[in-house]
Amino acid sequence: MSAPRSSPDLRGAPPERVRDALRAGDPFPGGRGFAGLLREPPNREGPVLVRDVLGRQPLFVERGAADSSSGGNSASGGDPTNPDAWSFDRTDLDDPEPVPAGAIASSAGTERVWSLPDDGPVDPESGQAAVDEALDAALGGLETETSESDLAVAFSGGVDSGVVAAAVPDAPCYVAGFEGCHDVAAAREAAAAMELDLRVVKVTHDDLVRAVREVAAATGRRNPMDVAIAVPLYLAAEAAAADGVRRLAVGQGADELFGGYSKVADPVGDDRVAAETVRGARTETVRTLPDQLERDVLALRAAGVEPIAPLLDDRIVAAALALPGELLASDGERKVALRRAATGRVPESVRTADKKAVQYGTYVSRELDRLARRAGFKRRMDDHVGQYLDALLATT
Repeated sequence: MSAPRSSPDLRGAPPERVRDALRAGDPFPGGRGFAGLLREPPNREGPVLVRDVLGRQPLFVERGAADSSSGGNSASGGDPTNPDAWSFDRTDLDDPEPVPAGAIASSAGTERVWSLPDDGPVDPESGQAAVDEALDAALGGLETETSESDLAVAFSGGVDSGVVAAAVPDAPCYVAGFEGCHDVAAAREAAAAMELDLRVVKVTHDDLVRAVREVAAATGRRNPMDVAIAVPLYLAAEAAAADGVRRLAVGQGADELFGGYSKVADPVGDDRVAAETVRGARTETVRTLPDQLERDVLALRAAGVEPIAPLLDDRIVAAALALPGELLASDGERKVALRRAATGRVPESVRTADKKAVQYGTYVSRELDRLARRAGFKRRMDDHVGQYLDALLATT
């Protein structure tokens, strides 16, 4: 199975597939998301901008251009489909704002056309079988999408990146982190068990400061959390690009889809979620994906690679959303269905590995805190790391 052929104006899917998805209101028409300009949309006059239901492809317009109340006062004359009014790269625009996930935008305004399904859970047996089948299908064609020489894997030693790496065992794997960090140690152990070619990017404070500036410029994100998540991805991708890699396979989406967070496993009383059920809390985390994926995709592209996220394949997303709570998190185990589906794909130590959040597992958050304190921003100050980043980026 090869990657779908896209038009220059539309990324991630061929135009006819997107037209069919509009006609049917189908949020999962196949593939790993799409965005861009769709010419000759069904039942509409003139072209429209489209973005898939999970926002897997970033898409931006000049602020106000998709607002039908602008009365033609925006730079684009009130039409976001004008060539100078939209882009896949936010840095191309003067005042970018994202097209909402699941929406179309045109001179008539912005309209939500796709939503996540809200059906009840399936029974555990059929739910697990659907995840197994979807994983087989989504990962089975990964190796044929691109040549061995231009594909690599962002690898942290957990089950998410483990199943991706297992599908392309000849591709090199990259992990970035400070000396002694959890992610590098876990990646080394897992790569040895899986006989993978692991390449470790040792991060220094100079690397960190440089990457902070470059990530902030590419993504528009300046807050400590977003920066600390994106920086290690950026540095791993940058090293891969320097080695000639053009596409980087990542495990993004697994935690959100399969219940990988503690707030999903035990939502009652956790003020980070409003829901009080595992499935409800999982749905809340899935709805954060468009914002997170925008950050990650832009950072990876700025580093010189195109991300591939096989665990965000429509077939896997649909299967995961239908799971009952017990196959998301149960008896202290998270991502139950994914871990079961990983049996036989990865070693048991990788299948059951407990992964830290990337900003902590790479020590990036710790070292940003250290740099902030060295620069005079003490912990007693409100948001001292955020203040440090503001000062650092003001000198860019």
